[in-house]
This record gives sequence, C-alpha cells and structure tokens, in this order.
Amino acid sequence: MERTKVAETGDRDAEGQHAHTGAFSNRAMTTFSPADEEKRRGVRRMKLTATGLLLFVAVVYVLTKWASHQGAGPWAGYVAAAAEAGMVGALADWFAVTALFRRPLGLPIPHTAIIPTKKDQLGVSLGEFVGENFLSEDVVRLRLRAVGIGSRLGAWLAVPEHADRVTAELSAALRGALTVLRDSDVQAVVGEAITRRADAQEIAPGMGKMLEKIVADGGHKRAVDLIVTRAHDWLVLHGDSVMDAVQGGAPGWTPRFVDRKVGERVYRELLRFVTEMRDMPAHPARGALDRFLTDFASDLQSDTDTRARIERLKGDILGRDEVQDLIASAWTAVRSMIVSAAEDERSELRLRVRASLLSLGARMAADPKVQGKVDGWVEGAAVYVVTTYRKEITSLITDTVASWDAEHTTKKIEANIGRDLQFIRINGTVVGSLAGLLIYTLSRALGA
Repeated sequence: MERTKVAETGDRDAEGQHAHTGAFSNRAMTTFSPADEEKRRGVRRMKLTATGLLLFVAVVYVLTKWASHQGAGPWAGYVAAAAEAGMVGALADWFAVTALFRRPLGLPIPHTAIIPTKKDQLGVSLGEFVGENFLSEDVVRLRLRAVGIGSRLGAWLAVPEHADRVTAELSAALRGALTVLRDSDVQAVVGEAITRRADAQEIAPGMGKMLEKIVADGGHKRAVDLIVTRAHDWLVLHGDSVMDAVQGGAPGWTPRFVDRKVGERVYRELLRFVTEMRDMPAHPARGALDRFLTDFASDLQSDTDTRARIERLKGDILGRDEVQDLIASAWTAVRSMIVSAAEDERSELRLRVRASLLSLGARMAADPKVQGKVDGWVEGAAVYVVTTYRKEITSLITDTVASWDAEHTTKKIEANIGRDLQFIRINGTVVGSLAGLLIYTLSRALGA
C-alpha cells in the first residue's frame, strides 16, 4: 500500500513536471518578444516590397500592351512578355509561400496551410530525423572521438586554478549532500545494513580462523603479558582486599587467626603464581592458555554448539541500544569530520583531492593510453544514454511541438523565416521576367 502511494505520488510529480514543461513551451510559442515583433515588422515590409513589385510588373504589362495596340515599336512586345512572365512567377511564388502558413485567399485548396495542419507530423518527422542522424551510435562515437575529450579534459585539469575550482565545487556538493541527509535516516540505514549483514553471515568460523592464526603467530602473548602484569600490580596494591575476601568466605566456626593465616597464604600463593607467570615465558599456565585458545579456535570453526552460542551472543549484542547508539555516534562524528574537512581549504582532504586532480590531469594530457581509456568511458556512457533513451529524447521534440498552438506557432515561424521567403517572391518576379523575355526573344528569333 505504501509503495502504491509512493508510485502515485511519483506519477503525479511526473505529470506535474510534464505539464510545467508544456506550459513553459506554450508560453514560449504564444508570446512575442520585442525581437519577434521587430522581425514581424521586417516581414511586413518585405511583403509590401514583394507585392509592390508584383503591382509594378502588372502596371508595366498593361501599359506595354496598350502601347503595342497604339502602334509602338517591337520593344513593347519584349517588355510585355517580360512583365507577363514576371507576374506569373510572382503569383506562383506568392501562392507557394502563402501555402506554407495559411490557405491562399481562404480557399480550401489541398496541400496548403502546411505548417498549421501538419505541425504534429512535422514534429514527429523532426524527432525521427534527429534520432536517426544525431543520436545514432556511430555518429556519437565519431563526434566524441574527434573532440578528444580525454586530452582536453586533462589539459584543463592540469591547470592549478581549474583544479582548485573543481575541488571547491566537489567540496560544496559534498557539504550539500551531507547537509540534506538527515542523521536519523542515515543512522537507520547504516544500522539496518550492519545488522542485516551481521545476521546474514556467521561470524564464528571467521573468528576461529583469526584466533588460530593469532595463536600460531604468538600474537596473543603480548595480551597475556599485559594482563598478568596488570594483575600482579593490582595484587600488590590490593593485598588487604584479597585477604579480606578470603577471610570473609571462611566458615564462622573457624578461629579468626586461622582465617587470617589462610588468607595470607592464599594471597602469597596467588601473588607467587602471577609473578611466575609474568616472569616465565615457558610457565605451564601459559602453555595451558595456549592449548585452551587453540581448542577454542577449533571449536569456533567446527563445534556446532560453540558456533550457536556465538551467534546468540552476536544477536544479543547487536540488539542492545548501546550498540545502535554507538553506530549513531560514529556516523555523527564521521559526518562532522567530513564537513569540516570540506569547508577548510587547507584540510588534508581538499589538499589530497587537489593533488589527485592535478596528477590525473597531467597524466591525461600526456599519456595516450589514459586518454584512450577516458575517451572510451565517455563514448560508452554517451552511447548508452542515446541508445537507451533515444525514444525519450526524441519524444521531447515531438511532444513539445505537439503542445504548441498551431496559430501562434505559424505566426512565430513566419516572423523568423518570413522575410527570407518574401525574397523568394521578389526573386520569382525577377527570374520570371528574365525567363519570359528570353523565351519571347527566342520565339521571335526562330519565327523570323
């Protein structure tokens, strides 16, 4: 149930982000910036110019035809033919340019108003074009290999100022991440991970192997030396306490002087035993301790009852509040230490990171093998992204275009490219006039 709520929340967030992106795209395509308004004014001026040129050749055609009927010379025919072809070219190009954005004269002519009616199909085609020609594996690898990211990045990192900048950015990111993380969450995760890992793995065999190796190497002898030395020193300082303890455990019917003699004898024998054990590396008690530890190490690895007892003891220890508090305090101390080191520009952490970046940059800039590895990693990562998420990347284009309002999209596209399209009308008028003049001239020449 909880996972379902989280999934629903994630879906709502994704829908909200998509709606926000769509709203931003719609605002971008339904509003005109001052630059867009200036472009629209330029388009209107060019439209007037192109239309004026059409009217000019129309007037020239009418006047030359009138002059021809009035008995003007052969020149009138040449000029009329040029003007007539110019009108045809101007009208044809006007139709073609207008058909991109709207229906000429409002007539429902097929294959007109292409942009508003085919906007979504154009978006799909654009997305497919980008996916096939820009997001293919071969193209990505070729472009990245030509860039030489490894050598460029190495040369950039080898500059001390750049290494300082990267170190500062990494430190800021680390501080930010540790600040965002709540101590209680991290402590819970770490505690659960440690507990789960400890529960999943039996520790007795590992402890047995470690103890076996320690005893075989004589590593336990220093611990024994420390214990017996401290025991000797304690007995010397607290002899009265030992004798009182022995006397206090004696039967009530024994005379007190006997209890005192027994206590003194026990104390002397105990002190003698500890002293001999301290001063004699070959003392029998030391040998017995070695055999005990060896047998215990073997039991930890092979004895079922011993291993079960260790597992129960492990569970009891991990379940104690003191252990969980120790984990919590350890994380708090580690976090505080890392944050302090990240904030201090002269801390060992930042100095080591800076030195590592400089060393890495120098190697990347000079070693072709390292450059090849870095280039391979970058190419592999980029190829993985474009091949795995190609559909999502191209859908960003198609979905964005589909979310645009057709009318405002048409106006905005026309504002940006309409001025150049009006030059097509002008060129059509001029080229048509020249073509008409040429055709009329050849016809007259061949007819003659």
